Amino acid sequence: MFRVRLLPIVLAVFATSSAGAPAWSQAAQDASATGLKIKVVPAKVPPMPFPPGSEARERVHSIQLISAGQMSEKDKLLEADAESSIQERTHWADMDFSQGKWSYRQLVCPALPNHLFLQFTRNNGTGDVSVFSASIPRNGEGRVRIVPIQRHGYSLFSPAPINAITISAFNHIRAEEHADRPPDWLTTGLCYAALAGAHPETVLYEDNSNERKEFPAAPAPIMQIPLGGGAVLRFADVSVSPRPMLWTMTFNGKGKLLKATHSPAPLITAKVVTPASPTLKVKQVPQTIVDLNPNSKPE
Repeated sequence: MFRVRLLPIVLAVFATSSAGAPAWSQAAQDASATGLKIKVVPAKVPPMPFPPGSEARERVHSIQLISAGQMSEKDKLLEADAESSIQERTHWADMDFSQGKWSYRQLVCPALPNHLFLQFTRNNGTGDVSVFSASIPRNGEGRVRIVPIQRHGYSLFSPAPINAITISAFNHIRAEEHADRPPDWLTTGLCYAALAGAHPETVLYEDNSNERKEFPAAPAPIMQIPLGGGAVLRFADVSVSPRPMLWTMTFNGKGKLLKATHSPAPLITAKVVTPASPTLKVKQVPQTIVDLNPNSKPE
């Protein structure tokens, strides 16, 4: 089982009587003796879009990329049917989808199974690379959406990972999923990073961390649940060289993404200390002879 660190969730605060019994229990006994009725109000649980225990059994630590030739025939047909919509959506971003040769590959996102995600790239040489992501609903409920990443080697508007357009598209995609249960929080974060142009890969550490023989290269992924509800996801993308990038995503209680940031992750430094062999210090003491025979005479 992998570690999931949560901020303290305050569900109820109970005082304790001097005898060690909860104060509410003592108050109930006193009220019962006086004939008063007490109504127990359940503690209010803060809204959580990713409740503890909703994690996938087999955690995904990266987003799989599949070439167009390896895609299923069903997904290829879905892409072909959506090309006219993709061209329409890219027109306002001046991505020149109808010009030049574009290639694409699939982003496999288990957290959003009702959508097909593709990453389109046109490479005209150094300094002239255009990239955008496309989301196509599988069940026909929803619309084709694109996430502009680069145009002729430059970021559009602001970098895609923190762009309001990316955040808005991601929220619409999640709403179109109509999921019957909360998705895995880490996979959700990895999917967002992939749509924003990254090829995210994080690291998962098992609970028996004391038995690890290698030191971690980056912080472990964590989910924090603030007291008012919602969730804050953090994970380090170790695929970035020379330094991992830390992604942070803030969701409200209804699961809407409010903010996303990414910045260089703090490096974990460790120093192996080899125990030195104990050194014995020897002090020479002058030899003393003690004669225990009382009848002996000095020579």
